[in-house]
Amino acid sequence: MANGTMAMPSGYGTYSTANDRLKSSFGNWLWGCVALAAVIHFAMLALWPDMKTADVSFTSEAIEQIDLMQEFEIPPPPEQIARPAVPVLSTDVNISEDITIGEVTFEDNPVNNLPPPPTGEAVDISENPVFTPHDVEPRMTNRDEYTRILTQNYPAMLRDAGIGGTVHVWVFIDEQGQVQNVRVTESSGYEQLDNAAVAAMQSATFSPALNREQTVPVWVQFPVTFKSR
Repeated sequence: MANGTMAMPSGYGTYSTANDRLKSSFGNWLWGCVALAAVIHFAMLALWPDMKTADVSFTSEAIEQIDLMQEFEIPPPPEQIARPAVPVLSTDVNISEDITIGEVTFEDNPVNNLPPPPTGEAVDISENPVFTPHDVEPRMTNRDEYTRILTQNYPAMLRDAGIGGTVHVWVFIDEQGQVQNVRVTESSGYEQLDNAAVAAMQSATFSPALNREQTVPVWVQFPVTFKSR
């Protein structure tokens, strides 16, 4: 087979397919259609010379959008703050360099806003923390011994593990400055540290608290801190 023809056995003519016949007639159909279109076009111009194309365009009106603002009353501006006066150093004041401040004592300046010290039958306040009026706080007098005992009572297991904490205790100090009662008010989270803080605080001694130069028993709160080095 060559050029779209199929070779047939001897005794038969050349055989062509329908596809070959369509291809060979394509040119004729094309030019025939072009000629037919031209004839129809000129015929329409001759028969209807006034024929015009219809205007199929359209127009639309523009929509104008107006935003209505809500009416509100504009407040008046705030009043202007007056500028503070600038201090001016007076040159008329003559301050002597020999002025000294005298010693302040309770005799010369009595305290009038403190209640008087308790009189009459004694009231036991050693069981629960209460406020006792006083104008002089108690001071620890054996801080070195207290520190040594606190270090000895530090649990070795917690110290070696690097565990520390702070224990808040209330301490009742009598008129002689002796510790009569210790209570834990805020735990460190470890019972061993709490017990060590109570034991160390019970060994402390203080100067007694004073109210108008009279010794009074007081409850005082102390923080006891354990730190591992």
